[in-house]
Amino acid sequence: MRTRHTALVMASAIIVGLARPAAVQVGLAGQVTTRTRDGGSPATGVVYAEPIGGAAPRVRPTTATMAQKNKSFAPRVMGIPVGTTVSFPNEDAIFHNAFSLSAPQPFDLGLYRGGASKDRVFSQPSVYNVFCNIHPQMVAFVVVAPTPWVTTTAADGAWRLDVPTGRYRVTAVSERAAPVSVEVQVAGNATNPVQLTLDESAFVQAPRTDKFGKPYPASAYKGK
Repeated sequence: MRTRHTALVMASAIIVGLARPAAVQVGLAGQVTTRTRDGGSPATGVVYAEPIGGAAPRVRPTTATMAQKNKSFAPRVMGIPVGTTVSFPNEDAIFHNAFSLSAPQPFDLGLYRGGASKDRVFSQPSVYNVFCNIHPQMVAFVVVAPTPWVTTTAADGAWRLDVPTGRYRVTAVSERAAPVSVEVQVAGNATNPVQLTLDESAFVQAPRTDKFGKPYPASAYKGK
């Protein structure tokens, strides 16, 4: 009899848990302003929000795609939650070799032909600069955020995330600027737009090297 009572209590708890309403999502939006050198165009930014006073919810495994096409990565800039599997399909009729030397999880997908694809699971939050070992003009920027709330900026720097009410640390970063953060309180629909400023004015492009840390041969720059 006691066993049956325990089973009924557990079943009731499961039903109550399933019936519990999901957290209300509130629009958190803002603008990233970028200081550039000599009025140049800013890089696409990545913005993410981390809850303060508690851990971010566990992210369900997700997938994303960064294609290699026309000797470019598409998209060139990507913001993803930690644990995301990214596919790198080769959509050119030539070979590619995507790699990254960025810590804490550098990777090398190896050489593969057009029509093939390889995957990479990004299990550690960080910023990853991605290149092709054959084509020095191929560059991508991947931000792996420790939170499910991450997005890229629009051409005008605008961004939006839908988050539950609470307090957050909002961070913006680009491939040419160090990250900046502000703390905000999200409550109802009265949250003021979040303004963040990135400084790319001191950015200097480092010489690009292959996966062995060596300069690309002069022939690699031909036929861009």
